[in-house]
Amino acid sequence: MTVRLPTAAGYVPAVHKEHEWLPRLAPALPVAVPPILARGAPGEGYPYPWSVRGWLPGETADRARIDDLPGFAVELAGFLRALRRCDTTGAPPAGEHSCYRGAAPAHYDGETRRCLAALAGRVDTDRAAAVWAAALASEWRGVPVWFHGDVASGNLLVVDGGLAAVIDFGTSGVGDPACDLVIAWTRFGGGSRRAFRAAVGADEGTWARARGWALWKALLVLAGTIDTDPERAAANERVVREVLADHEEAG
Repeated sequence: MTVRLPTAAGYVPAVHKEHEWLPRLAPALPVAVPPILARGAPGEGYPYPWSVRGWLPGETADRARIDDLPGFAVELAGFLRALRRCDTTGAPPAGEHSCYRGAAPAHYDGETRRCLAALAGRVDTDRAAAVWAAALASEWRGVPVWFHGDVASGNLLVVDGGLAAVIDFGTSGVGDPACDLVIAWTRFGGGSRRAFRAAVGADEGTWARARGWALWKALLVLAGTIDTDPERAAANERVVREVLADHEEAG
């Protein structure tokens, strides 16, 4: 088993949300999600509700060997498409509980511009600003759908090179699914990125907003690590370069 213990009050809604919705979503999804076994109450000096889940086998995708990355990308796209098809009746709309994943990237406009100012001369802020402007110019006009909110390598479990489970639905909700495509630049590239985009069915506007989400997070982390954590900074500089190049290739 595993135990989820919120470390701050802001993470408490995730416990309630996952407790209610993961059992409803699980039957419609092609791979496992955390099975909820119990919910705990505050006590013994610990102030927040908490939960107990069943153990899921596998290694996280940032550590596992994946020989067929395009195939893995297609598997992940299939999961996301299945998640989008899930019934949204009564589901939580994007907002504070999802850290505004599923909302418009404009929520983070001020933060992104502060990061651009802080990184002037250290990244190509003119090109980055063009990517951000394209993300803001696009608008989700579809029916709100389920999104995971944190599709990162650390939340994908791999068994024998394939996608076996998706964990941590704490920032999930209903809204614009563009935020779920950030992994196209953080983990995929070249053929695997093309395979992912084709399989997930992202139109130009959704892809532009996804670039914006990827850029916002990479700039935010980069601004905080560029002088203190060379390894993390380098990883996020790579994401920025990938996003800028992808934007320019799209014309």
